[in-house]
Amino acid sequence: MNAVSDLSVLDGTSVVVVGGGFGGLSTACYLADAGATVTVLEKNEQLGGRASRLERDGFRFDMGPSWYLMPDVFEDFFGYFDRTPSDYYELTRLDPHYRIFFKDGDRVDMVPDLEQNRETFEAYEPGAGKQFENYLQKAEKNYEVGMEHFVYTDRTKLSDFADWDVIKNARGLSLIGSMQDHVEKYFNHPKLQQIMQYTLVFLGGAPNNTPALYNLMSHVDFNMGVYYPDGGLGGVVDGMVSLGEELGVEFHVESPVNEIRGREGAFVTRTEDGREFYSDYVVSDADYRHTEMDLLPEDKRQYDEDYWQSRTYAPSAYLLYLGVEGDVPELEHHTLVLPTDWDDHFEKIFDDPAWPDDPAYYLCVPSKTDDTVAPEGHSNLFVLVPIAAGLDDTPEQRERYRDLVLDDIAAHTGEDLRDRIVLEESFCVDDFSDRYNATQGTALGLAHTLRQTALLRPPHHSAEVPGLYFTGSFTTPGIGVPMCLISGQLTAEKMAERMA
Repeated sequence: MNAVSDLSVLDGTSVVVVGGGFGGLSTACYLADAGATVTVLEKNEQLGGRASRLERDGFRFDMGPSWYLMPDVFEDFFGYFDRTPSDYYELTRLDPHYRIFFKDGDRVDMVPDLEQNRETFEAYEPGAGKQFENYLQKAEKNYEVGMEHFVYTDRTKLSDFADWDVIKNARGLSLIGSMQDHVEKYFNHPKLQQIMQYTLVFLGGAPNNTPALYNLMSHVDFNMGVYYPDGGLGGVVDGMVSLGEELGVEFHVESPVNEIRGREGAFVTRTEDGREFYSDYVVSDADYRHTEMDLLPEDKRQYDEDYWQSRTYAPSAYLLYLGVEGDVPELEHHTLVLPTDWDDHFEKIFDDPAWPDDPAYYLCVPSKTDDTVAPEGHSNLFVLVPIAAGLDDTPEQRERYRDLVLDDIAAHTGEDLRDRIVLEESFCVDDFSDRYNATQGTALGLAHTLRQTALLRPPHHSAEVPGLYFTGSFTTPGIGVPMCLISGQLTAEKMAERMA
């Protein structure tokens, strides 16, 4: 189990946590367990941040994250509190892990059986089966060393990387270069490269701008497996909230914060309805830019608007939540639909922002695994198309894109949904901005680019306001539910370190 620094110095303090996403929930649990009095203020009507749920007419959708990856991180988190994930939810390993439709008519399933996957790779390219094994060995090494020395350890200064222990363990890691460079060393076939890189969507990056170290995600995918928790990711949120309540955390929903004032030992956090919450410390799990530019006095900001404009944001998303009559036999619980050349789509996210004409996208059908998420005789399905943050988002654009996406699904998966839809909701750039105060409507936070990784991400503590801390996807270790869980630990450790 991952070791957590001594947090006992937090005993007797009071902390307000702004935002109840995974980072905020995690931080709250660590602080409360250490003896702090913790109050969580959540803007929306439910906890979980982007892991909100939409419930309507017998359908229940996970509105945000839907992949349960890196089960060891969840085990470590609950294990720290002498619990296990199974105390709160059960897991089902998916088989296949996911299905991929390539738009040239090809289809492939990735499954729990590694030998079967090896044969699939070999069928595409002679020698690729052995290279698949080599790639996963490298990914496993990167995962083991990367998690211990670069994910669970918050290295905020360049000198932190001069430590002999880091140098010794970093030897042989893929610390330099992009994912595209790394994958090309193993596979020539473009489809095999795509299979190894699809997880970049979860990191908010592209093959040419994401560090090669993140090949560790292939170990997560192929060796550790893809799971579904009872109740979806919302069930995990419920488990974390239950844990927080057991530890004494006080939760307030529908409590949007509009001001943070004060300093260590004397903070006041004000909500839009005029309530005031006094505390020794404040932790923000809200969007980092929103916290600095909208909640703090101008002279207390670490960064100005030029800084935030210069950042590379992870994609936003065009989402359709669909209740559909009947089954969708061609689709699996997780399905990816990929152009044979996806460079144009990535260019329209990062280089020349525009709505992609030939999109790569993801389909989730949790009713394949969980019969409680849709009425009998119906399927629960959502579509996610990664798009550039900050795009114009109008009703006319959404309607045009709806037709394009539904036509594309019919053409490339064989599932024509258009005359079977009984419930439909969309969610896009403006909704991410309105519901989550997300900068430029990003669905994830700061992208994991080569210039926005590790110490190059914003810090867990404010340099301008003593006693103000940050957690979540803008900080280290970064984007994704497991990373936000770990961010909560790193924030609590940073608080204890600075108080000691």
